[in-house]
Amino acid sequence: MEHQNKKNAVLVLEDGTVINGNAFGKIGIATGEICFNTGMTGYQEVFTDPSYYGQVLIMNSVHVGNYGIRAEDVESSSVKVKAIIGRNLEEKYSRFLADDSLQQYLEIQNIVAIDQVDTRALVAHIRTKGAMNCIISSEELNIEKLKEELKKVPSMNGLELASMVSTSKPYTIGNESSNLRIAVLDFGVKKNILTCLAERGAYLKVFNAKTSFEELQKFNPSGYFISNGPGDPAPMTYAIKTVKQIIDSDKPLFGICLGHQLMALANDIPTFKMHHGHRGLNHPVKNIITGKSEITTQNHGFGVDPDAVKNNNNIEVTHINLNDNSIEGIRMKNKKAFSVQYHPEATPGPHDSRYLFDEFISMMN
Repeated sequence: MEHQNKKNAVLVLEDGTVINGNAFGKIGIATGEICFNTGMTGYQEVFTDPSYYGQVLIMNSVHVGNYGIRAEDVESSSVKVKAIIGRNLEEKYSRFLADDSLQQYLEIQNIVAIDQVDTRALVAHIRTKGAMNCIISSEELNIEKLKEELKKVPSMNGLELASMVSTSKPYTIGNESSNLRIAVLDFGVKKNILTCLAERGAYLKVFNAKTSFEELQKFNPSGYFISNGPGDPAPMTYAIKTVKQIIDSDKPLFGICLGHQLMALANDIPTFKMHHGHRGLNHPVKNIITGKSEITTQNHGFGVDPDAVKNNNNIEVTHINLNDNSIEGIRMKNKKAFSVQYHPEATPGPHDSRYLFDEFISMMN
């Protein structure tokens, strides 16, 4: 569509690729690691997912913004992506329930975006070359200056970001009189993960990422939940130590995404930076235990080392990715501890995997 704001914008990748487009959202400059999401809907939930903190997101869908923005369709209190790249980012929307247009929303949230980009070609480029840093600008269009600015952006490999998006003080959710009490370690937890657990009758207390095990214990939990979040899990030594203590306590433990990687690291299984990650709401996963497949929502740029898992006697693989055979779920053989790499709460996405919340609840009962 034609934008009222016809200002030019430019995208520069770390490998020297330069792409011109139109400015959208806030006028300014933004940097981060470029990645892409294959989902066709749920853009607002994706933009507010804390696991995207530090990243510039290519939306694979041709039209983004066409059903507007609604206050309750969020996964956290603010947009967490650093910037957005689209083919057609729409100012006009068709949903009468919407509160704002995408343009108004991104301006309020201070998010720089670029559209009129051939996103299919760009995604193909990232799939071939791999994830890399980039810079988007609708303010400074001098390519050499932008390249200099881009050199200052740190690599996602080795970057600890979870503590930046964690809650500053503890809060509770759910039924206070419930005998099912879950201590949640927040590394960037999505709102709907908490809702899925609270809907099943649990009382949750959400703690800051760096909370000690002793502090978590004071809540007298029936089980522990280790959340999703952004960045590289390997430098999170503070979290790995806490997860080890949780495992030793013999209480049920469930980890999602970053939580899955931390459970692996707590079992001396290393993680690695993936070539371009898995992001979207259409990734096929096989549950090895039941033999059934499920369509899953994913958002991760790091994975668990498959060779180290094979050589670990305490761990067994429960789920694998049907596209590339990467590990999507593990459990401990001698403990009530399990984790998945994908997002069973699936907002947005299909609800095939919500049985995992039921399994965690039964484990605590």
